[in-house]
Amino acid sequence: MEGSKCSVTLSVNGTSYTREVEARLLLVHFLRDELGLTGTHVGCDTSQCGACTVLLDRKAVKSCTVLAVQADGCEVTTIEGLGRIDKLHPLQEGFWEKHGLQCGFCTPGVIMTAAGLLDENPHPTEEEIREGLEGVICRCTGYQNIVRAIQYAADRTHQAEPEPVVEVAASAPTGAQDSLRQEGEDA
Repeated sequence: MEGSKCSVTLSVNGTSYTREVEARLLLVHFLRDELGLTGTHVGCDTSQCGACTVLLDRKAVKSCTVLAVQADGCEVTTIEGLGRIDKLHPLQEGFWEKHGLQCGFCTPGVIMTAAGLLDENPHPTEEEIREGLEGVICRCTGYQNIVRAIQYAADRTHQAEPEPVVEVAASAPTGAQDSLRQEGEDA
């Protein structure tokens, strides 16, 4: 007996997709097998490693714990949708500049976890970054360069924030201008 099929529509990296899928299909397999987005890795299939982390409505989730039907109507962002080859996301740039990866297997999940963290807390402390990375396993690094990469991204994102606009009156009333002029002459 074949599993029951359900229609799901998701926005993935800004593109809407509708597919007929088995009700038990995990989001990670939907992304990899149905859409060919293989940047989301399957590491453990038990929600322990975090390699499959994506953003679901801007929140970091382990896609091996979410059914595709549960994501129906949601917005999903994968590592492929975070930046472009000609304009890396600050997190991708940070991992490059601060050597935040070794073998690279966990990197998409770590970056997506960090993206969720920075969305919730744009200026985390080192302790908050380390706490935010709980549930993401990297077997190659001691996490120090990963933390540095996230700090780099937070700093870069902060630098990119526009300065507040301060409105200045184009001209003061004529009487005030005369008063200011006169005070300057008296000094």
